[in-house]
Amino acid sequence: MNPDLEKLQPYPFQKLAALFRVVTANPAYRPISLSIGEPKHATPTFIKDALVAGLDGLANYPTTAGSEALRSNIALWISRRYGIPTLDAQTQVLPVNGSREALFAFAQAVIDRSKTDPAVVCPNPFYQIYEGAAFLSGATPYFLNTLPEDHFALNFAQLPEAVWQRTQLIYVCSPGNPSGSVMSLAEWRDLFEMSDRYGFVIASDECYSEIYFGDDRPLGALQAAQQLGRSDYKNLVMFSSLSKRSNVPGMRSGFVAGDAKVIAKFALYRTYHGSAMNPAIQAATIAAWNDESHVIENRRLYAEKFDQVVAILKPVLPVVMPDAGFYLWIRTPIADTDFAQQLYRDYNVTVLPGSYLAREAQGINPGKDFVRLALVANTAETVEAALRIARFVTNLNQ
Repeated sequence: MNPDLEKLQPYPFQKLAALFRVVTANPAYRPISLSIGEPKHATPTFIKDALVAGLDGLANYPTTAGSEALRSNIALWISRRYGIPTLDAQTQVLPVNGSREALFAFAQAVIDRSKTDPAVVCPNPFYQIYEGAAFLSGATPYFLNTLPEDHFALNFAQLPEAVWQRTQLIYVCSPGNPSGSVMSLAEWRDLFEMSDRYGFVIASDECYSEIYFGDDRPLGALQAAQQLGRSDYKNLVMFSSLSKRSNVPGMRSGFVAGDAKVIAKFALYRTYHGSAMNPAIQAATIAAWNDESHVIENRRLYAEKFDQVVAILKPVLPVVMPDAGFYLWIRTPIADTDFAQQLYRDYNVTVLPGSYLAREAQGINPGKDFVRLALVANTAETVEAALRIARFVTNLNQ
């Protein structure tokens, strides 16, 4: 067996299940989970209708590149959303079966194992797929702690020159998971300069880009590149998904876009990997990317929940509104694991300890004494969970 499998750590939700096994949830309360970032809003009917209408496509083998119509519609959406020239749908866009699968597979295509001790850099806290992708590509993951005192920005000085010289790939996430912070143009400029200096590829995870508040749309990687005169998107690939935007996590539909040279190599890898998108899913995907009204309504629902939850929690916890996304990242008055375990025991509300989303790096675990709340349930459930959390913290302080 592949010995690198032994390097994989338990997933955060496995750790959470183990944490809860030693306590019993209060049966006086019905369970409410805020731990998993799984969208719970209703899937729009028109997407389901398009899926059904596309079922005749099941009689055909799909191609890795997807249909021309699919790639063209994705390219047009990117142009509309970010105000940039339309990408070449043939060479700069590739459909994928959800961003998770693509983020993992990307490292397998990028990492050159012939080089000594290749490095992959990730933000910390982070989406655990980045770490697993690094290990199973034969690379070593290194972490940049993203801290509240730095507004969760990437601080490249945390890693020594020797690591950057070996870095072949960096994962970034904007809006961030779990902080919800959005990278500024200045951060992108610094990252592009680092990429030019050391030659590494940038994988920009933007799966939360369409959940934001007000009219301040998050800056995207390709948009930043255009604004900085990098119209060839050298060594840059963005990853996006319909799961959060359109409430279709089970559809497993997303795309990658950017540097045509990198996309070509990734497409070659995926051809052998057997990762073609189901033709019926392609039909539903085209419908979804061509409609914004359901996305506007989705944002309204999240904004409504955030307004109410923040108002409830602010008197008892240091709650800060994120730039975007559907998480609250909150510092806890006691150890994050104790907070999650006792909240579950006393009030039957599940939240995720922040330390489970991070690794020890530069002497600290930057997720320690934080919890992540995913505001994905309906408004009534989410508000009820917030009220229970507020009571729990009030009792802690007495």
